[in-house]
Amino acid sequence: MAKEKSLVIVESPAKSKTIKKILGNDFQIEASFGHIRNLPLKDPKTDNLGFDVNNNFEPKFEIIAGKQKVVTKLNELAKKSDKIYLASDPDREGEAIAWHVRQVLKVPDEKIFRIVFNEITPKAVRYSVENPRSIDMDMVKAQQTRQILDKLVGFKLSPVLWKQIGNRNLSAGRVQSVALRMICEREDEIEAFVPQEYWSIHTILDKDGKEFEAELSKIKGKSVEKTIKNKEEALKIVDFLTNYPTEMDVTKVTKKTTKRKPTAPFITSTMQRAASSKLGFGVQKTMQVAQKLYEGIEIEGNPVGLITYMRTDSVRVSDDAQAMAKDYILNNFGEKYYPDKPNIYAKGKQNVQDAHEAIRPSYPERTPESLKKFLDNDQYRLYKLIWEKFMSSQMANADVANKTVEITAGDYTLKAGTSKVTFDGFLKVYNDAEEEEQEKEAKIPDLNEGDKVKCKKIEPKQHFTQPPPRYNEASLVKALEEQGIGRPSTYATIITVIQTRKYVEKKNKVLFPTLLGRTVSKQLCEQFAKIMDYKFTASMESKLDEIADKKAVWNKVLADFYIPFMENVNSVMQTAERVKIETNIKCPNCGKPMLVRTSRKGTQFLGCSGYPDCQTTMSLNALNEGEPTTAGEEEICEEKCPKCGSDMVFKTGPYGKYMECTDPDCAHRQPYVKSTGVTCPKCGNGKIVERKSKRGTVFYGCNQYPQCDYVMWNEPTGEKCPECGSLLGKVVMKNGITLKCSNIKCHFKKELPQEEISKTEES
Repeated sequence: MAKEKSLVIVESPAKSKTIKKILGNDFQIEASFGHIRNLPLKDPKTDNLGFDVNNNFEPKFEIIAGKQKVVTKLNELAKKSDKIYLASDPDREGEAIAWHVRQVLKVPDEKIFRIVFNEITPKAVRYSVENPRSIDMDMVKAQQTRQILDKLVGFKLSPVLWKQIGNRNLSAGRVQSVALRMICEREDEIEAFVPQEYWSIHTILDKDGKEFEAELSKIKGKSVEKTIKNKEEALKIVDFLTNYPTEMDVTKVTKKTTKRKPTAPFITSTMQRAASSKLGFGVQKTMQVAQKLYEGIEIEGNPVGLITYMRTDSVRVSDDAQAMAKDYILNNFGEKYYPDKPNIYAKGKQNVQDAHEAIRPSYPERTPESLKKFLDNDQYRLYKLIWEKFMSSQMANADVANKTVEITAGDYTLKAGTSKVTFDGFLKVYNDAEEEEQEKEAKIPDLNEGDKVKCKKIEPKQHFTQPPPRYNEASLVKALEEQGIGRPSTYATIITVIQTRKYVEKKNKVLFPTLLGRTVSKQLCEQFAKIMDYKFTASMESKLDEIADKKAVWNKVLADFYIPFMENVNSVMQTAERVKIETNIKCPNCGKPMLVRTSRKGTQFLGCSGYPDCQTTMSLNALNEGEPTTAGEEEICEEKCPKCGSDMVFKTGPYGKYMECTDPDCAHRQPYVKSTGVTCPKCGNGKIVERKSKRGTVFYGCNQYPQCDYVMWNEPTGEKCPECGSLLGKVVMKNGITLKCSNIKCHFKKELPQEEISKTEES
């Protein structure tokens, strides 16, 4: 009897190699290369979006351009096969891909099976083949509903922006526009923020020759946090404590041991945040690297899937994974590092799709070090992060001994505290705390109530309240997740789109709204308040979940949305007027404000608001430079021509700003680079300029490269380290500015007081 021939259809060729190794020669693995069908492009003549609003929103799909060859090949293979397994990803998008493939295959239904697996391991893949199911049409309908909703919003709102702003490159989106609103509102908060002055009082106390630090915490039993408003109040307290006639009394000593519990293994959003803070990865890069780890890496000639599916908002862990983790922990760390009962983590938030597990290593026994030689640097670092996070989530609590001491002088209470890890538990593998928090540990001598201490030094410190920080990619994902907006599969796309559209710029890893982005957000919020409402957007996500769970009917959800939405759109279009995007740059010829304009080819530039009387134009780069430069005006650079030594001038071309030699016989050109004005300490001739690596990481190096290869990571201040003489670099933190030595062997660093920060920023 001839063996059955089976065909397994996956999305990507990388995934197919790993599955082929598991299933063997009786299975042929073929990739669909993602989606093969989609809603048709909008027909400008009929305004057809690919679905019939008068016929219950029935969609009409067509094969994507360029995918006909894939469809033909899949059909040829399917006709020769006894069984066809659709093995796309275990989420809504994957379910939709499986359904679309099924629709184009010209074979009987009884030959086609749907299989899903959360990890590409022999056990998981073989189990799915032995236990196939039918396509989940509720998941498919939920995905189609999202697709139709997004197309409706995008294709109906974007023309409003085109009409009002005059730029056909603009777009609006059901989720992307709400994310843009978040960033713009945060910028509004920062601009409206008024810093409030406050002071803290710090002391050095002495007990039998052992000194320790304490801070003023209470006055007459009430907390003083941010209540000392000015220098005069602070100096009164300093004067009292300085002239206190006797030694200070230790009035309270509290000792307490607390349990620090490990946190859940990664879900998509927490992985993205951890990869950002600990590895410096952008959201999109994190997902690209995770995708490769999931689909398979060549290990000793065999492709192996190293992590479970990376698009998930569930913290669930399978019994098998828990058992493997337990074996590893007991064998490598000992019994005391494993809890009495396995750690079980709750869902934690609403609207969790619990179809698959948290992100974890497929084989917990495969340590990062054992795989290092098979992975590139990014893959190794992310795998190590995932492995350590998962393993720590299965380990015992850490024990932390906390000690708090209160010292009293009259009406004033000083407080000193320390904590010490007495049993590291899960901390042996992974620490969630930021680096600064981990380093914070004070030393206090052995004190008891009734002891006396001497005051050796008192120092008042001035502070100012800080505005809320701008979002970076990771904190934006966290905010979207907290609001219930978007899903694990959409975070990276949302952030990429708003940057691609020039609504948002990323500078020093922080997201700034552009003038265009703020204008777009303002127009949408004023005219389409419901669409831009956080709660409404989150409620639509919930309704999509309800469709997948058989709790809502897909076309009724669309109908309930469509009617009021189109009434809003039609009303706005009837009264839409042109909006001027005014900048704070003045025209150098007539003094009127410059406007952001768009050429017929879609290129943005600055044009005088006095047009047509004044026809002055500038490059859009003038928005990011200190002084505006008119087209054609020559501004002398600090750098000299590297070929002939002549002066160089800034010029603006179709690709923005560049530098050109003033010697007509040389005419050397090079891209514009931002100079720090600091002389290179290695060659003494060049200037330190801002540069970018191939991966987009900003660093600073000599402009005489490759003749001089001097580099440093932080922006140089021009000052030299008092300990080793190397250049000092400026590190901007949430709480202020820190100066750090550029010499990695030197550990000098200095936090700048507020008044010095102001001087640094002015200079």
